[in-house]
Amino acid sequence: MKILICNDDGYQASGIVALYEALKDIADVEVVAPEQNNSAKSNALTLHSPMYVRTAANGFRYINGTPADCVHIALTGLLGYRPDLVVSGINNGANMGDDTIYSGTVGAAMEGYLFGIPAIAFSQTEKGWAHIDVAASRAGELVRQLLPTLSTPDGAHAVLAPWLLNVNIPNLPEAQLQGVKVGRLGRRHAAERVITQTSPRGDTMYWIGGAGPAKEDGEGTDFFAAKQGYISITPLQVDLTDHAGLPDWEQTAAKLNLALSSKTLL
Repeated sequence: MKILICNDDGYQASGIVALYEALKDIADVEVVAPEQNNSAKSNALTLHSPMYVRTAANGFRYINGTPADCVHIALTGLLGYRPDLVVSGINNGANMGDDTIYSGTVGAAMEGYLFGIPAIAFSQTEKGWAHIDVAASRAGELVRQLLPTLSTPDGAHAVLAPWLLNVNIPNLPEAQLQGVKVGRLGRRHAAERVITQTSPRGDTMYWIGGAGPAKEDGEGTDFFAAKQGYISITPLQVDLTDHAGLPDWEQTAAKLNLALSSKTLL
């Protein structure tokens, strides 16, 4: 069984080191991660500048690119094989609700999913790496339980359709962690105001403000599960289509076509 690990905090981050330690004894694990912190890079790919692959003393490979770059390069030429699973994390902080749109952690996992490989994005809900060994242990156990579903006894890939999981682990001691809950993404309030400062040269500098607090965080959401001490699992998909809104927009399109045809006749 072969697993590719990536993250968005960089190859030296405590989260990816702990995750590697939790997985190295249950599969053949390869780490390809960003050289620097690439939080909030989502699915961004680097198209207009070259990238380089380096190898750290511990064997981790790192790239001067985004999380999605790392997975993309690994899968399209660096590894020389197709992994059974792509795992991203463990992120330093939550990726719940709207966070998933911006998250480089989720973006790395999604890149694997787009290549038809099952993928998991792991995050710890509070920053600071407290109890990271506990989070890594739980992540490792989840992967261990899923591995038998990924291949047949002869080593062939058993998954016909890939899946993508977003997993948030509360930053709690082992004794306070509850079980696992599957739920939908919640929503956040709008982000906080931009932060402005004055540079030494008198120019105005802008910094993106913090994420808004949870807005939709009731029972059944990832926010609710994590707040109750549960590991939150949310299955994700790439399709951003508003299926419920299609009929209304089809009616609007019909009106637009009628208006355009009338102008053409004139």
